[in-house]
Amino acid sequence: MIDEMVTDRAEFDLPYGRHATLKNVQYASDLRVLRITLREHRRFTVIDLDQASAEALGVEMLAWAREKSPDINNGK
Repeated sequence: MIDEMVTDRAEFDLPYGRHATLKNVQYASDLRVLRITLREHRRFTVIDLDQASAEALGVEMLAWAREKSPDINNGK
């Protein structure tokens, strides 16, 4: 019996030679998580997020991405 089903969602090439993958992981217990794998050369970090955590992280990342960068030359 398979206790988890993994489905690819997205892959991203990141700055400085890093790479990220997002996968949907569905467990037999009906638990569903978003698995984020970050690769930096030979080092891997794997994070499983529940739906609430993924939403909170996504909202904050989107807010950051939409902010105007401060003008560091004028101290703003």
